[in-house]
Amino acid sequence: MKWLIVLLACATLSEGLNRVPLMRFKSVRDQLREKGIHLPYTDPGLKYLPPNSFATSGSEYINNYADTTYYGAISIGSPPQSFQVLFDTGSSNLWVDSTYCSDQACTYHTQYNPQRSSTFSSTGRSIYLGYGAGSLYANLGYDTVEVAGITVTEQIFGLSTREPSQPFLYAKFDGILGLAYPAIASGGAMPVMDTMMRENLLQANIIAFYLSRDAQQGSELSFGGVDQSKYRGQINWTPVTAETYWQIGIDGFQVNNQETGWCSRGCQAIVDTGTSMLTCPGQYLGYLMRSIGAQQGQYGEYSVDCSQVQNLPTLSFTMSGVNFQLPPSAYISEKYQGGYQYCTVAISPTYLSSQNGQPLWILGDVFLREYYSVYDRSNNRVGFAAAV
Repeated sequence: MKWLIVLLACATLSEGLNRVPLMRFKSVRDQLREKGIHLPYTDPGLKYLPPNSFATSGSEYINNYADTTYYGAISIGSPPQSFQVLFDTGSSNLWVDSTYCSDQACTYHTQYNPQRSSTFSSTGRSIYLGYGAGSLYANLGYDTVEVAGITVTEQIFGLSTREPSQPFLYAKFDGILGLAYPAIASGGAMPVMDTMMRENLLQANIIAFYLSRDAQQGSELSFGGVDQSKYRGQINWTPVTAETYWQIGIDGFQVNNQETGWCSRGCQAIVDTGTSMLTCPGQYLGYLMRSIGAQQGQYGEYSVDCSQVQNLPTLSFTMSGVNFQLPPSAYISEKYQGGYQYCTVAISPTYLSSQNGQPLWILGDVFLREYYSVYDRSNNRVGFAAAV
């Protein structure tokens, strides 16, 4: 009898439900369509992907000014304000000229105005930024930053407050975007690359540079991937030896394939897109200039006979078992002035040693024009491949 009672109860409930009119609600998409708003189609399956599946990569062409400065466009704020910045693997802070600064070096450039951005917020802190060729003061704030098509929210950056004319007045850029490790960031400010990594914005946690030669355009900066059209052969990797700058080890240095012995106990090198020259340990500069056959001028520069450039020696660095050569065309700068051609050596000294006391080189733009360079934060290594 229990099963009969259950069946009767179910039948009665079914009849009752059939008498209740069904209510059909319009979807959000239908309601918006009636108002003239059409939502684009999205794949419902996207919600099942892990968060970093939305990671991307981006590239942008950057400017080459006289083979000395490589800079390009970014935007900051809402609505976006556009700036030209030096992309610098030798520092870690992002800063731009701002309306907080009345120095000529600031007013001569495009200035960020925090009052025109709805997404700006101030930290109330200030920092000092020192570079090899100058220094400045800035206030720290947060805002949205876009670079190479990648948008970073709540990026901390510096707004210049005091800025000397030298060297910034006639600089081609409105600020600097540092791409080194957070350990050397002034004020503990998180670098742009680290914010991208924190927000899982990149397919791979790498940046890559192609630097054009002879003041030609076509230089390129990539985030999250490499541009295989900008190099030939394979990328050769060498580990970072200190997670501060992009610092690597050098096992040997040769002149015309003859080992000098200068790095027999090891040398260190900082890979720096913000340094225009190749920088040699000061104790070896005299020897190197003599092997090149260069003569020192009254202002300290070294020059060679332009007619003999093709006969000058090839310089080579050995890193992780791979030999990287610099032909004379890479380290000799040919210029014309008053109808006169002169050739200078684009190698300068540094008298600083590395933290472990080994001789220190700076692989600046002279080296990086010859080699496509890749900076891998996930594996803490730098890669070089022959540039096209």
